[in-house]
Amino acid sequence: MPHDTLWDLAIAQVEKRENPDDDGDVKPGEVWEKSILFMGNKNGGKTTIILRCLEREESPKPTLALEYTFGRRARRHNTPKDVAHFWELGGGTSLVELIRIPITSHNIRSFAVVLVLDLSKPNELWTTMESLLQVTRNHVNKILTKLEKTNPEVAAEIKQRMWNNLQRDHPDSALVDPFPIPLVIIGSKYDIFHEFDSEIRKIISKTLRFISHYYGASLVFTSKSEALLLKARALINHLAFGYDKSKSVSVDPSKPLFIPAGLDSMSQIGPPPASDSDLGKMRANTPLELWKKVFEKTFPPKSLCDLQDTKDPAQDSQYAEYEVDVMRAQKNQVCGNSPNAVHSQVFQSQQHC
Repeated sequence: MPHDTLWDLAIAQVEKRENPDDDGDVKPGEVWEKSILFMGNKNGGKTTIILRCLEREESPKPTLALEYTFGRRARRHNTPKDVAHFWELGGGTSLVELIRIPITSHNIRSFAVVLVLDLSKPNELWTTMESLLQVTRNHVNKILTKLEKTNPEVAAEIKQRMWNNLQRDHPDSALVDPFPIPLVIIGSKYDIFHEFDSEIRKIISKTLRFISHYYGASLVFTSKSEALLLKARALINHLAFGYDKSKSVSVDPSKPLFIPAGLDSMSQIGPPPASDSDLGKMRANTPLELWKKVFEKTFPPKSLCDLQDTKDPAQDSQYAEYEVDVMRAQKNQVCGNSPNAVHSQVFQSQQHC
């Protein structure tokens, strides 16, 4: 005899009908297990968002490189708790190659990405977004290429799922290039952004709407405000635990944006914010390239070198370890290195000592 009551079965049927693509491969009694990678601007608020999603009352600390935590939720009473693995990439764009650690062929079906972009730093916005998404996409595509040979059914399923947020007859199907795994873009520090000139806000908001729609991503603006954090949390909980998708939409540039994936369109977004004469002078092969040129004309980008983290983490007091630091100091003294020596010198052959 099954242990589920009639009420449990009814709830399950409603959930399945409302979210047909969410947990089709999770059978009753099985544990839902998802992984999410948070990345974005350094000091952009990633840790704060993660702690709020997990309902942890902790003070956020700087993320050194790649950090891991997890959350657990029970879908119903007396059922196994579902697990969400939360990875956070620190250092802005400087450590992007570390994404290879959490994203693997074993978990690619259940992986998602949250890109946190600091709205208060528009000159870093496009470079950060482009660098992080490009490396992530290349890595995911390599995994999919291997899966096409070893497990073609899974590869086909992932590629099909990319288009699930767009209706078959959506007019923008030929104009977008969905990200290969679920993507949420969060514009953080809205409280600072809200003080910007209205025209500046319109350009940034419109550009982020285009980027999100182009990549098939959800978009939400947030800050330390409890109400805005709850909206971001709703999108993340949908990815992490299969909670219901929010169907509300806010596209007013004078207010925080909230647009779930698939609920925007090029016609609603409109053309890039530039005059017809300026657009005519810009040569671009893709819509993304055109929007980039328009955006960077208003907000000249910082180079990747400027965004790199040059601080040596080994000298950061929050990671102090007495025994390790004493040995390190002895090695530096014997080898004639200063305490600020670059890491490559630490790993040189012992024969140099």
